[in-house]
Amino acid sequence: MSDSQDVIGVGVVGYGYWGPNLVRNFSQSPNTRVVAICDVRAECLAKVERTYPGVRATTRFEALLEDPEIDLIALATPVSTHARLGLAAIAAGKHLLVEKPLAASRSEAEELVACAERAGVRLFVDHTFVFTSAVQKMKVLLDSDGLGKLLYYDSTRINLGLFQHDVDVLWDLMPHDLSILDYLLGGRMPEFVSCRGVNHFGELSDLAYATLMYDDKFIAHIHANWLAPVKIRQVLLCGDAKMLVYDETAVQEKLRIYDRGVTVSDRGEIYKRLVEYREGDMVAPRLENIEALAVEIENIAGTLLRGTPVIADGAMGLRVTTVLEALSLSLSRHGESVAVGESRANRHVSRKRERS
Repeated sequence: MSDSQDVIGVGVVGYGYWGPNLVRNFSQSPNTRVVAICDVRAECLAKVERTYPGVRATTRFEALLEDPEIDLIALATPVSTHARLGLAAIAAGKHLLVEKPLAASRSEAEELVACAERAGVRLFVDHTFVFTSAVQKMKVLLDSDGLGKLLYYDSTRINLGLFQHDVDVLWDLMPHDLSILDYLLGGRMPEFVSCRGVNHFGELSDLAYATLMYDDKFIAHIHANWLAPVKIRQVLLCGDAKMLVYDETAVQEKLRIYDRGVTVSDRGEIYKRLVEYREGDMVAPRLENIEALAVEIENIAGTLLRGTPVIADGAMGLRVTTVLEALSLSLSRHGESVAVGESRANRHVSRKRERS
């Protein structure tokens, strides 16, 4: 590593919406040091120079590739640039962190993963939500069989804006839930997906409903919307033993666990089955009040410096991109069920579609 074996030199590309959060957290970590920030906009670089006078600011991406002090490049750029910039960083021997989603297509994601493996560099994807204290606690509950057999996942992820210019609401908001599902289920993929959406303004869908079907009757439903008057970030994850509610916007008790459910008594004949409702206690576990991005960066640093297991790697990013591509295909077919992994030859996520 640069300067010291205990410090990772970082170059951040893109200082718009998410880039400042990356720079702040990389700067605050004792294991990383921001060496340079790249952006093509002069006004963004002016902010960098005012806020981080000790960090080099440049419009040349190649300057980061050539800098021997930079070990890791973090991309906070439009999705359409991820493959091109990421492959260049990998070719230069840099470890790579890519903002979600990993790429604009499954084929691009596969190429990034394969090239990183061949080059012997680590590929990370910025699926920040899997590092939240709530989702980490959900994982502990699942791994300890605290919820029983999983029945369904239901998410509402809505607000007014931010409208994107290169991707629709599906590729903007749903990666959060798809990465959470991927993490909780240990990388298990859905068998079939379907998606309906509408573009009220412009040519990219601003509202979408997605359904994911798994092989054991587990079902996930995600509502993503840029046109809601309120901001709602709520997930229901229900098993046959317990159920939980994760409310990201809650000030307190972001995670609630309910000892509630149903018990079906089978007496041999369908009309004699009895359904009993179980009403138990609600528990709100204590959660660490720490920024998820800070936890993510420590996981990245631990992986690079000490070989600790990576949580959100290229493989996760590829799986999420694969599901997104299948959902986009279903969207283009007005909600038709699509097998995950079905080919989308000659299609691109940022290609503008006419929707009724």
